[in-house]
Amino acid sequence: MSSSKVVLITGTSSGIGLASAVAAARAGWRTVATLRDPRRADALHRAAADAGVDLDVRQLDVTDETSVAAAVEGVLADHGRLDAVVNNAGAGHVGTLENETIADVRAVMEVNFFGVLNVSKAALPHLRASGGRLITVTSVGGVVGQPFNEAYCAAKFAVEGHMESLAPVASVLGMTVCVIEPGAVATEFVDNIGIDVEAELIAAGPYAPVMKSYIDRTVAQFGTGAQTPAEVAETVIEALTADRPAFRLQTSDWARTFTGTKLADLDGSAVLGVTGNWLA
Repeated sequence: MSSSKVVLITGTSSGIGLASAVAAARAGWRTVATLRDPRRADALHRAAADAGVDLDVRQLDVTDETSVAAAVEGVLADHGRLDAVVNNAGAGHVGTLENETIADVRAVMEVNFFGVLNVSKAALPHLRASGGRLITVTSVGGVVGQPFNEAYCAAKFAVEGHMESLAPVASVLGMTVCVIEPGAVATEFVDNIGIDVEAELIAAGPYAPVMKSYIDRTVAQFGTGAQTPAEVAETVIEALTADRPAFRLQTSDWARTFTGTKLADLDGSAVLGVTGNWLA
């Protein structure tokens, strides 16, 4: 039975998840750091050792309900409580509808939307018991639709809509629901999209020129204007520890400005003006 508050974080093999796990442990949380493939835990263990913190590292595949249930049940069995969940696991995707299959789109939704629901549903009874917090890392792409990110943004929009709808219901029962919206983050995320740029452009047909413009801009943004995972993790800790965290938390001034364009854009023209310029 743990005397410290217990947080379960998904997708901790690298990037935001890894940084958040270490930051939560530093902040005094008993941190259960989960990842789909335990063979990818070396960087996580090194980061914890360098920071002088202990992590409880466990396997959890967000797309597998049996894996999710086993992980949550294991946390309750070993620690006796669950005070917070940080849904961080996800996967990037670049493509446009004419050139991909509906199965491709479903796969993106499975990890980025239904994976979040799998973990949240399993955790909610225990968060309700502890008056805990359900925190989900979405993206500015959960507010502003972006070219060649149709399926990814659809999944993130779905997460935001689901959590925005759940938040007042959860609040009545003593829980807090938050979403965290990073912009570009200097992680392995872009590499993890797993595309061969040249092959994609060859296959893009009439979309090739505008796809190249988008990819060139995105690579430049992630290369020079990105936040570090540790900077994003600061917002995760804010969501975990603030007395009354906001429902929607951006992680940078750029993210606040970008999402603000959409949230104040009643007819959609401002957003399309911004994203249309990306393809010029």
